[in-house]
Amino acid sequence: MKMKRVLCAAVIALAAAETFGATYYVAPAGKNTNKGTKDSPFATLNKANSVVNAGDTVWIRGGTYLHTDTNYVKNDNMFAGIHLTKSGSSDNKRIHYLAYPGEKPVIDFSKMPIANGSNNVRYTSGILIQAQYLHLKGLEVKNVPMKGESNVGVYVSRSKHIFLELIDSHHNGGSGFFVNEKGSGSGGGHLFLNCDSHDNYDPNGRQGDGQNADGFGVHYQQGGDTTKFIGCRAWWNSDDGWDFISQEFPVVIENSWAMGHGYSNYGTGKPKDGNGNGFKAGSSKTGVRHTIRNCVAWKNKASGFYANHSSGGNDWFNNTAYMNGTAFNMWASTWDANDNRTDGVVLKGSKAHVMKNNIAFPNKTAYIGGEYAAGEYNTWNLNITPKESDFVSVSDPSMTVTGRELGPLGGAFGPRQADGSLPDVDFLKLAKNSQMIDKGVNMGLKYEGKAPDLGAYEYGYVSPVIVPVDTTPKDTAVTPIVVPVDTSVAPVDTIADSTEVSVGDSTTFVRPLPQRKPNMQQPGRLFYVNGRSVNALRTGDRKASRIRTYSK
Repeated sequence: MKMKRVLCAAVIALAAAETFGATYYVAPAGKNTNKGTKDSPFATLNKANSVVNAGDTVWIRGGTYLHTDTNYVKNDNMFAGIHLTKSGSSDNKRIHYLAYPGEKPVIDFSKMPIANGSNNVRYTSGILIQAQYLHLKGLEVKNVPMKGESNVGVYVSRSKHIFLELIDSHHNGGSGFFVNEKGSGSGGGHLFLNCDSHDNYDPNGRQGDGQNADGFGVHYQQGGDTTKFIGCRAWWNSDDGWDFISQEFPVVIENSWAMGHGYSNYGTGKPKDGNGNGFKAGSSKTGVRHTIRNCVAWKNKASGFYANHSSGGNDWFNNTAYMNGTAFNMWASTWDANDNRTDGVVLKGSKAHVMKNNIAFPNKTAYIGGEYAAGEYNTWNLNITPKESDFVSVSDPSMTVTGRELGPLGGAFGPRQADGSLPDVDFLKLAKNSQMIDKGVNMGLKYEGKAPDLGAYEYGYVSPVIVPVDTTPKDTAVTPIVVPVDTSVAPVDTIADSTEVSVGDSTTFVRPLPQRKPNMQQPGRLFYVNGRSVNALRTGDRKASRIRTYSK
């Protein structure tokens, strides 16, 4: 039985046909001595970076780009294959690096020279971003090798408001994605939308066999803006799915999946030093709070959800853990003025983790009792023992096979939907008579029935639709206006039917509305602004000030 799915967040991308900004093209058969036009494209993104300005668009044609050179980057003391340094001027005037519609650019770094692991230069990145207000979409990044140190597929360093959409980073000798905001002061504000990171493995790094290849890492930020992950997947990375060690500024993860961490070689290898957590959201000395909601973790070697020596609690809402070493581990630590760490402390009051509406199946939890976590309305607090019959399905290819067969078999890590969102699968969705239905507490998210359900999926509810950016090639650049929708809203019964927002704002709170008219089901008319469809907005009408979201 197919279930309707609920997402914890959506992104509305309103594409306004602006006339400003130049358009360039990059193609595998191009030359950097060319003009950068469609008929005379550049060969590399490095060349495109050298000529673009705020508001420009670079169309990247499909095919394989075998990258064979690197550049030394002094301020990060690393080598980088592709180094993006030119900046946009705002969220509404980004520089766009977009896969040409209907085509797949694959950037293969397997032949790229890499750092030798010496004390002078240790690290190499496939793509290094040191800029502001960029938008990258539709790229596949793979095969960054390693030699003595762990390297990175996509590295974001001291940057601001980088939008990464539908980027697939895999089989790198280190993390798929790494965000390092050390020393930036006011960086961050990045959005990872529908990105994948998988099969990354560092076999011989200085931290051991497999201990530094995470799916997504966000680190060292102390100020600026919040980074968000929406609709992302991480699987079969040798270390962790997400890791926020030494991150001293909030991060939000919504509607994302983590599976099979602590393993390598398509799930068949067992690196001896890989940690193996799905969502590792901790190790803050200052007690910063992260938010993890509507996420699913399964078959991870260690914990599905792990606080990792957090000195301040996180918010863990409506998550589902299935068949992990441990479902939820809220291990806590503190640091004194001399930077000495004390482990196993009890977090009290406002410092405690807040855990609500979570499913642990089976109920294998650690360090949750007492005031480690202010938990209620979770399966273990409600004395609910989940059973297989509580779910539409507990079967997915990721649970039953290893090796290269996973992708072709589809399932949770099969192809995404046409709009780029996660596959619509029955895996771990609640069955009609599940004992977890209506057992939760209202956290301000939309729900069916008399109370929210437990876990990542609300039974019988339709998710908001993600309206993709209009990326039809034009003679002039199309500048998307991206409006991320945050779900940290007031309780459903207490807010109006719509929330005022300027179309040019980078963030707004938008709530799904009930179906009002049958014609709202027509394609392209699910999102309205002051009664005008998104399609109408694309024709140039940008005077609207309200956004309304309709469910199917």
